[in-house]
Amino acid sequence: MITKYEEKMTKTLSNLEKDYNSIRAGRANPHVLDKIKVDYYGTPTPLQQVGNIAVPEPRMITIQPWERSLVKPIEKAILTSDLGIHPSNDGTMIRLVFPELTEEHRKDLVKDVKKKAEGAKVAVRNIRRDANEYFKKAQKNSEITEDELKDYEKKVQKLTDKYIKEIDGLMGKKSEEILTV
Repeated sequence: MITKYEEKMTKTLSNLEKDYNSIRAGRANPHVLDKIKVDYYGTPTPLQQVGNIAVPEPRMITIQPWERSLVKPIEKAILTSDLGIHPSNDGTMIRLVFPELTEEHRKDLVKDVKKKAEGAKVAVRNIRRDANEYFKKAQKNSEITEDELKDYEKKVQKLTDKYIKEIDGLMGKKSEEILTV
């Protein structure tokens, strides 16, 4: 009975990890390109599916398109994204050079990280509330006993505490990564 709520909490945690991967923290991380879609013959296609992405230096990402005709559409997709980086190309390859983050920008990114973590915690708490309501209804309908209700509530609370702790750990790790110069 509890597994469905645990799955929801796990999904919340993995969504937070994906969000954190798309935040750039000083050094080049190919995951910042995960949300970028390229117009590939009229179809919005993920950037990873139209070229080879590499990180040759700590602050540079290169994109080698499968087809030469894709250089301009990839460049356009990067410019219209909220990445804030100006791509340069030599006709066959696109280079993204990540500038050093300013202290102020780092602090803003950390605030964003904390905000996303808080949103994930709220989602986990909402899942806990839904689970508790479900179990109370089941007890009211005589599907489970009062002792079982208390047991389920304890288990759900333990799960909630576990996931909140994991979210805090992720937030701390990402904040540290951003603040490291």
